[in-house]
Amino acid sequence: MQVRVYNFSAGPAVLPEEVLKEAADEMLDYQGSGMSVMEMSHRSKTYDKIIKDAEADLRELMGIPDNYKVLFLQGGASSQFAMIPMNLMKNRVADYIVTGQWAKKAYQEACIYGKANKIASSEDKTFSYIPDCSDLPVSEDADYVYICENNTIYGTKFKTLPNTKGKPLVADVSSCFLSEPVDVSRYGLIYGGVQKNIGPAGVVIVIIREDLITEDVLEGTPTMFKYKIHADNGSLYNTPPAYGIYICGKVFKWLKKRGGLEAMKEYNEKKAKILYDFLDESSLFKGTVRKEDRSLMNVPFVTGSEELDAKFVKEAAEAGFVNLKGHRTVGGMRASIYNAMPMEGVEKLVQFMREFEKNNA
Repeated sequence: MQVRVYNFSAGPAVLPEEVLKEAADEMLDYQGSGMSVMEMSHRSKTYDKIIKDAEADLRELMGIPDNYKVLFLQGGASSQFAMIPMNLMKNRVADYIVTGQWAKKAYQEACIYGKANKIASSEDKTFSYIPDCSDLPVSEDADYVYICENNTIYGTKFKTLPNTKGKPLVADVSSCFLSEPVDVSRYGLIYGGVQKNIGPAGVVIVIIREDLITEDVLEGTPTMFKYKIHADNGSLYNTPPAYGIYICGKVFKWLKKRGGLEAMKEYNEKKAKILYDFLDESSLFKGTVRKEDRSLMNVPFVTGSEELDAKFVKEAAEAGFVNLKGHRTVGGMRASIYNAMPMEGVEKLVQFMREFEKNNA
């Protein structure tokens, strides 16, 4: 039987083994229905319970206030780069803080629909830090201020939310979703693709304050791109990514069983500390992010030699540590250590890195 590898992929990423086993057990017959959730009508009573339970568990985990809607949508996080300005850019003005490739793409997309202002950026140092956002030139007529809270490629994370001077904060949390407690009331809209920390690719979850959901959207906005349509139809306007939502629901239950987001944060901090402590003392490997801005989820590092980087990635894969190659835009290595990555996976990786360092010093 094939042994499971330690999968450090940035997404689609590692899922809890318990969840995968449960889904496997239910693959042919979901709770006596005689069929798989994959074959089930999204209008059936059985599926209605699946999606409603998933939403209720997510609300409980995040403490989502009653005046926010939870939408399970398709199109991945990238569809939101357009959907957000189409629905929220009433004045045709928005401010963007660009701290990585995904924020940059969102900014470029927003430029199609109105005046997008880049009010802060860390591009000058290859996105290796988070700029000071305590007193930014927020535009008076801005409809919202946008951030990507955790930068998957570059391994940075906002530890303090920007001062938006009263404007709604919109945040892409794809790669830190449910990794720690969050005060949803501080955001106008918070969203993320689930394929990193929550479920299979194909679902994007949008949590949006009700006053931001209106009929008043940019002219030409497709029906499928209107938040109001999805909110009014309980995420069932069309066939949703039904199986993906079912898996997300199982992950929410797994998180609750593990003690919720407080417990998860503690676990993630311990895991990340093991790897960062090693990087800080290593004579071969170096972390690439300013210490105070380090992500708990994505840890990029380099040896300083492209040949050695490639050798490390190859030998690591042979030893069962897969998907450690850095993003094609930055090179080096990156270990994504999401919620479902077990502590022992990180411990064994560090053990392997020590050996590699000894043999390649």
